[in-house]
Amino acid sequence: MPVTLGHLQRMKSVLKCVLFVPITLCAIYLIPPSVKLFIGFIPMEKCHLESAKMLNLDSSVDASLNLQSRPDVLTCTYWKAPIIWEGMFDPRLYDEMHKMRGSSVALTVFAVGRYLDAYLHTFLNSSEQHFMVGLPVTYYVFTDMPEKVPNIKLSPLRSMKVIKVEKNFRWQDVSMMRMKSISDVIESDIRHHCTHLFCFDVDQVFTGRFGSEALGDSVALLHAHYYRLPKHLYTYDRNPNSKAYMETGDFYYHAAIFGGSWKNVKALTEACYQGIMEDKQNNVEALWHDESHLNKYMVLHKPSKVLSPEYCWDTSIGFRSDIQVTRLLWAPKYYDTLRTP
Repeated sequence: MPVTLGHLQRMKSVLKCVLFVPITLCAIYLIPPSVKLFIGFIPMEKCHLESAKMLNLDSSVDASLNLQSRPDVLTCTYWKAPIIWEGMFDPRLYDEMHKMRGSSVALTVFAVGRYLDAYLHTFLNSSEQHFMVGLPVTYYVFTDMPEKVPNIKLSPLRSMKVIKVEKNFRWQDVSMMRMKSISDVIESDIRHHCTHLFCFDVDQVFTGRFGSEALGDSVALLHAHYYRLPKHLYTYDRNPNSKAYMETGDFYYHAAIFGGSWKNVKALTEACYQGIMEDKQNNVEALWHDESHLNKYMVLHKPSKVLSPEYCWDTSIGFRSDIQVTRLLWAPKYYDTLRTP
């Protein structure tokens, strides 16, 4: 069969991906602390809006955001969504509004295999102290071992539901298949009881307020390792054969946290699951699995609110003057022992 120009272009794209990604990953994750410190001095763009009243508002209280209070960071997107940093908001205004509206929040978390013993107890305990305090919260714990879910003393207005899922042999499949599980439980349960939903990875620890200021119609999180890097270093999926393929985007979002109204999260999870299944049919796997598909979805469907890396920080990055508080921290990663082959 003759080699066409299209075949050659696709081969070049794949080769560029194969060469580019390992180099970028080494640069981001393996660079010495002194270089990571230098990255913190790379300037960010500045918000082009004079007032929060010019935002595309999720709610009226978003108009109270002080976009100029953080001149060291970007506080809005070009599509007029806020990027939430410490010092921009009055937490009392958000809490009062959401209590008045009767907002309620579902939290989904997957604790499968060895991850349950390693992380779930700490995750749930810290969530009780810091996540959406004062609002009704329902935990949806997905696990292959329901009998091992710890018995956590829950605050008033908070409850837990444990959902059994099949154990996948590969951690990549656990990561990707959660999209279908979340979509299914939204349809069967969450949509009838909660106004908003946040989806979390379990290997994290809450350390500060993660409150109602984070609620919105569609919420994405800036990845702690990428938010100050130039876009050409973002590790989007560069394989044109994948449904997650992207040439460029707006930001690099971290799939460890995403959220929004139940309706918008359902649309996101369904779209990501469809992309994952189409890739499987074509013997393709996106570079960063569900995170690659999430980034593709978010470039096509812009989030209405973006959370700063305060909401999911990695202490291995070292000191950054723009991180004035940490609300959620990466827990130690024991990939060699926790991830199944």
